[in-house]
Amino acid sequence: MADAAKLVELIRGGMVESVHRGHIVVCDSAGDILAAWGDPSAVIYPRSACKMIQALPLVESGAAAASGLGQQHLALACASHQGAMVHSDLATEWLVGLGLNDDDLRCGTQIPGDKKARALMREAFEPSCQVHNNCSGKHAGFLTLNKHLGGNTEYIAIDHPVQKAVRSAFEDMIGAESAFWGIDGCSAPNFSCEIGQFAQALAKMTAPDQLGKIRGDAANTLISAMLEYPLLVAGETRACTELMVASQGKAAIKTGAEGVFAAILPGQGIGIALKIEDGNFRASEAAMAAILVRLGVLESGDPVVQKRLCPPELNRRNIAAARIQVRDEVYRGGAKL
Repeated sequence: MADAAKLVELIRGGMVESVHRGHIVVCDSAGDILAAWGDPSAVIYPRSACKMIQALPLVESGAAAASGLGQQHLALACASHQGAMVHSDLATEWLVGLGLNDDDLRCGTQIPGDKKARALMREAFEPSCQVHNNCSGKHAGFLTLNKHLGGNTEYIAIDHPVQKAVRSAFEDMIGAESAFWGIDGCSAPNFSCEIGQFAQALAKMTAPDQLGKIRGDAANTLISAMLEYPLLVAGETRACTELMVASQGKAAIKTGAEGVFAAILPGQGIGIALKIEDGNFRASEAAMAAILVRLGVLESGDPVVQKRLCPPELNRRNIAAARIQVRDEVYRGGAKL
């Protein structure tokens, strides 16, 4: 990517050992760029960081209401969860309510990231299922929409009514046609956009009056669900969940693969999109924490924030041998943007 900025460094023995470059764009709901590092026109795949947008058709079509979905289900639809029982049990209950089962999902099996869930499954000799996949909530949402639309079982196909609806919503929100699409880790299509367009789309979700009643209500419902159930969006020890809790309802935060991070600040009417060029999550978490501190939704001294903002790199003897540091031109000591 051209014009990526140096955002995060690894410092060892007083020397910069590694540098993570990337792009950050902060937009308001009017579409104006408030701050940017790197190139706002850099084209990215937003990956799972755009699940809130992918879930818009589920709500605005009336499918969610027709299936009796609550806020917990909608939070899971926006989630990249770690397969804890709270996640897999809810996904299973959701499928049963649709008259479906694990075999109807198309996201693939995944070993849970949650240690307790893994241990319990190991003790019971239970294999991993698709409900343990970090995207099972999104796919349960796709199946709910598919039931409403009457499509065939292969709801992840690019020409399927479900994915046509998702693409239409995504392109409407970014205000442009998507130039590329690729297969995501969960087998569903993921559509490209400029990172600045993604930040603008996220900011639009804070201004429901500008989106029209149906889409505006859907956007507000999804953000509210994420803020109400942050544990379902990721899980214990995960950055999305911990930082949302620390923000005390001021930010809906969502990560994606390959160093993408997104945040929606309803009270400030702001959207943030971030992409680390090399796809490193330690850098994306540090950079997002830094920007959220500068926007006043996180306190720099909060241990949860420090855990992401400047984490030590521990060696095999648990000695802090190096540290992560957000570059001064990004963090500015936490000065307000």
